[in-house]
Amino acid sequence: MIKYEVSDISFKIASLAVKSLIYELIHFPSLGLVCATSKGSHKDMDVFTFIDSSVSLIKPFILCAEAGFKDLSLEELFSYIRDIGILGEKDMFTCTKGINTHKGALFSLGILCAASARCIKEEDDFLNIRTIIKSMTKGLSSKELELLNKYDKKLTHGEEIYLRYGIKGIRREAEEGFPIIFNHSLKAYGEFSFGDFNDKLIYTLIMIMQYCLDTNIIYRNGMDCLYDVQNKAREIIEIYDVSRKMYLEKIHDLNEYLIGNNISPGGSADILSATIFLHEVNQKLF
Repeated sequence: MIKYEVSDISFKIASLAVKSLIYELIHFPSLGLVCATSKGSHKDMDVFTFIDSSVSLIKPFILCAEAGFKDLSLEELFSYIRDIGILGEKDMFTCTKGINTHKGALFSLGILCAASARCIKEEDDFLNIRTIIKSMTKGLSSKELELLNKYDKKLTHGEEIYLRYGIKGIRREAEEGFPIIFNHSLKAYGEFSFGDFNDKLIYTLIMIMQYCLDTNIIYRNGMDCLYDVQNKAREIIEIYDVSRKMYLEKIHDLNEYLIGNNISPGGSADILSATIFLHEVNQKLF
């Protein structure tokens, strides 16, 4: 049996990562996603599938955080946690019986756990997490996407989308230091004060949806659908300060549209989880 020596701070970082997954899960209306009262646009998963999956990721999150405290270069750190992520992914699929609940979230939050730990180790400012992430993931797209057509391998959905549309998805987000989060959603989540906590989650998710090149939507529904969803999200954000009644009505309409057309903004949901995580890390660890 493998024995691990883990610091208290790594346990804390991992707990915040799992917490962020649970928080993302509870908002209602679901906007095409799985929540406590709806399967959204999914037929093969429900709230219990997501809870089981979230719990299964405790170990890889702890190990990614602990890796951030190791004496590794940032390039070595990313390679190290990629191996952890592969093992974590296997545990997730075993737990969910092959259903992909959190593959994207594991990728993003694994990076953020490691980067947060490294930032704490270096006694840096919270915002330097973004610089650390950029250095960790530098050249990721060229290594993993731009040579795809030279290899005979089973492609992931993200890889298929890159070959079809040239969209780099979550890899691009990571390479650029998660610009949606640091430029938009972190501020929206932290400063939201109109309504309850559920309102905060919904508002932040819609804020993300207007910017996110959501590969989950693209794979299932195509580029035109993605642009339509982005426009609808943008309209809701624009009306937020104009009319509370119209704002809520448009959220209801968007939820009906997404579920009715089998659209699930899973990529945006992953960024919401990452946003919640970084907010919590900043509040509790810096």
